Amino acid sequence: MLQQSPIMSLQEIDLFFEKLSGYNPDPKGELYSINSFTLLIAVVLSAQATDKGVNKATKELFKVAPTPEKMLALGEEGLKSYIKTIGLFNSKARNIIALCQRLVRDFKGEVPSQREDLESLPGVGRKTANVVLNAAFHQPVIAVDTHIFRVSNRTGLALGKNPLEVEKELMKRIPPRFLIKAHHWLVLHGRYICTARKPHCPTCPVRNECHYPYKTKDDR
Repeated sequence: MLQQSPIMSLQEIDLFFEKLSGYNPDPKGELYSINSFTLLIAVVLSAQATDKGVNKATKELFKVAPTPEKMLALGEEGLKSYIKTIGLFNSKARNIIALCQRLVRDFKGEVPSQREDLESLPGVGRKTANVVLNAAFHQPVIAVDTHIFRVSNRTGLALGKNPLEVEKELMKRIPPRFLIKAHHWLVLHGRYICTARKPHCPTCPVRNECHYPYKTKDDR
């Protein structure tokens, strides 16, 4: 059930991110990668999978295939042998090989830095494109995953019935100086503090700005 709280004021949003910044000045994504290509592959693999599970597989995969050319040399069956512990590995392997073919053929083996180009790649949707644009190319965009969708609606930061609505509201409401790091702040906040089943309100650094009417009283 979608939980929507009263909307935060712009002043509250400013303080919300000021506090997240003080709590975690340099937030980092938790997917393992060594370059923009491996980041793209890791994000594709992370669909309906945990970062921990993806990292376990890619630690060895990226040693042998850190570029599209080397991934193609590995081949679909070779790739499957590395990612078979990840959900939907058959379709993901097929998409990744097709993705690498496109990168080599159309982009000289480089990951493009334009959203339209990224979304033209097999297995890459808006959310994946936004993660890569933000993490690899430092563009001020927000990739709305389940954590950000929940945090935005629950706190009153930005309301929306679907990820695109929330993304558009976040882009309008987050102060520009916080936009580059906002994606990672919100993902980590949702993953470790504003959790789905029971948020950890007593230890939350932004509990005073949050408009969630059912704040928890303890962390037990």
